[in-house]
Amino acid sequence: MMNRIFTLQTQLLAAIDSYADGERDYPLSWERLHLASCAKIGQLLAVKRGVNPELAAIACSLHDFGRIVTGRQANHAENGYEPVKRFLTECGGFSAEEIECLALAAKNHSSKQAVGTPLEEIVKDADVLDCHQYGQSLERPEQRERLQKVLLELGL
Repeated sequence: MMNRIFTLQTQLLAAIDSYADGERDYPLSWERLHLASCAKIGQLLAVKRGVNPELAAIACSLHDFGRIVTGRQANHAENGYEPVKRFLTECGGFSAEEIECLALAAKNHSSKQAVGTPLEEIVKDADVLDCHQYGQSLERPEQRERLQKVLLELGL
């Protein structure tokens, strides 16, 4: 039996394939790679922090869905809230509470300076760590500060 992480990521990859890779701020190849590697980082952070690792991996998989749907970085976190809710509802297997929690994690992940729920914090931390590991620049000071805290927490 497949777990929800695998099932969701499979459906998410299929959804990504429906979008054109034309004029986008990030190529779809980056979106595919980032959602999978971010999910694994989030899952590991969740285990370390005592947060549900399945929900953390799913939240990290979905956090850039707004950018996937619109093709644009600007306001992608906020723009992902409703599409994430629709996507999860269509996927099935998620409670209304889980859908709201996951959609809020996507919506709030770009607010790196704000402290959110433990799940939101994992998404933010996994995002900056994953971008760092692939050499993506962290333009904002709060992104760099968050990265330093995560690296310190992990002893890296």
